[in-house]
Amino acid sequence: MTAAARSVVERVVEVPGHGEVPVRDVPGPEGAPVVLLLHGLGATARLNWGPSFRPLSRHFRVLGIDHRGHGRGLRTHRFELEECADDAVAAARALGVEHFIAVGYSMGGPIASLTWRRHPGNVSGLVLCATSRHFASRTAARIARATFPAAVGLARRLPGVVNRRLLQRWLARIEHPRLRERLHTELAGHEPASVLQAAEALTRFSSHDWIGDVDVPVSVVVTTRDEMVPPTRQRKLAASIPGAETFEVDGDHDACVMPGEFVPALVEACRSVARRADASPGALTG
Repeated sequence: MTAAARSVVERVVEVPGHGEVPVRDVPGPEGAPVVLLLHGLGATARLNWGPSFRPLSRHFRVLGIDHRGHGRGLRTHRFELEECADDAVAAARALGVEHFIAVGYSMGGPIASLTWRRHPGNVSGLVLCATSRHFASRTAARIARATFPAAVGLARRLPGVVNRRLLQRWLARIEHPRLRERLHTELAGHEPASVLQAAEALTRFSSHDWIGDVDVPVSVVVTTRDEMVPPTRQRKLAASIPGAETFEVDGDHDACVMPGEFVPALVEACRSVARRADASPGALTG
């Protein structure tokens, strides 16, 4: 099957104990390794990884999920990064995939890392993009713990109002009408309280004590003009993982959705992990 002939299959997978998980599934070459794409805060699989699905499918079977409270993801009362990691593995298993490379962008980086930590038998490698070992200082985390519960409570009481305001903020800089419409359709499925909880969860996250124990091949994709996750933090993440390879992209935190260097760097980062995992055909496919 040629890359041009491959199409994205939209699946809804019933995962026991989790619910219905939406999965974007692109077939790769026969016997190809599997990459599981984990998106960032406030995004969806389609928004975060849209330009990457088909280029990756030249080498891999590509799966992408919407996290809890995001897009068509599971509805939840309490967002936890750990549960997103469990959802990812459960969805892969429901599709018959037992081994995969976990690929995370921004918030998806912690989820990918936690997927390895909680389910090491399922993760053959990690690709961590525009992400870090932590996202907030202790002071900022304390402020978030004090202020976010009220915002979450408001979002639960008035979800429509909060969602409209969030959409207005996210779409304010988008001038192209057709693109605005597509983004609005994709983001309208967000559960605003869960997105706010996800932001608060990131302020609490830290992998400093355990990220150095990662024992699978790792690539770190650094967005060198990133103002949201400073490149210094991204490079420190890479330096803390034995044997991690670094791939630099001249872009900001939105690099994943823009034409340019990100997609080629991502593809090579994933191929590097697969090579270092010494994956023979089928070894990472489950």
